[in-house]
Amino acid sequence: MTHTKDTAYLNKPLLDIKQLSLTLQRRQLLTDIDLQLHAGQVTVLIGPNGAGKSTLFKCIAGEHSPRGHMLLFGRERALWSRQALARQLAVLPQQSGLQFPFLAQEVVSLGRIPHNSSERENLPIIEQAMQRAQVWHLREAPYPQLSGGEKQRVHFARILAQLTGSEKQRILLLDEPTSALDLGQQHLLLSEAHRLAADGCAVLVIVHDLNLAARYGNQLVLLHNGRIASVGCPEQVLTPANVEQYFGYKAQLLQSPDGHQVLV
Repeated sequence: MTHTKDTAYLNKPLLDIKQLSLTLQRRQLLTDIDLQLHAGQVTVLIGPNGAGKSTLFKCIAGEHSPRGHMLLFGRERALWSRQALARQLAVLPQQSGLQFPFLAQEVVSLGRIPHNSSERENLPIIEQAMQRAQVWHLREAPYPQLSGGEKQRVHFARILAQLTGSEKQRILLLDEPTSALDLGQQHLLLSEAHRLAADGCAVLVIVHDLNLAARYGNQLVLLHNGRIASVGCPEQVLTPANVEQYFGYKAQLLQSPDGHQVLV
């Protein structure tokens, strides 16, 4: 009986979107979006510029109020208090408007606010998060003086700290998290996202690099003109025909030595 219950729990989506549509300033930006995020999966949103990726991301993050249904952890989004939801859902936007002269470690500590935990509890969590994001050596550095990539990694450490707690069900939303990072740091961040998924988190990430999408995505969602054009594993979505039709590029599909799909 216990095994059946556990299986049912794993199969239940942490995010369940049905018939989501959004109109802003008389423009239809999203139409009839159905999407599920499951624990243990990295879902990658891809699509040409203007396809609706960031708009859908902002709907899930709570910045827009679309029509349709959105269940988070089995409950309508509107029924969640901000603090309770922040213990289970963390968002890394493309850019942060943070201008205060905090130290990097103080920025990461902001991720612990929803937990109401003590400084003694927080310190090892903050250190571990900064170690994982490879920014522990920057802990005493003033945040405004950091490079764009360093700031991005500090904020990634902040959401790692935010998602550390007793809650088993968690969602991580990453909007173009690799945009300011060099090649090695891109793979570090996405590997950490995969590690979180392996620990039971549902991860949604927007990337423009289709090879990164193929390498790290369990589920790819291809958007075009505010609709889902294709959804499935990388082999199903990143076909040469889809790449040519939706990105305007004649791609060749190759296999890397470690078995990953590569577009050239």
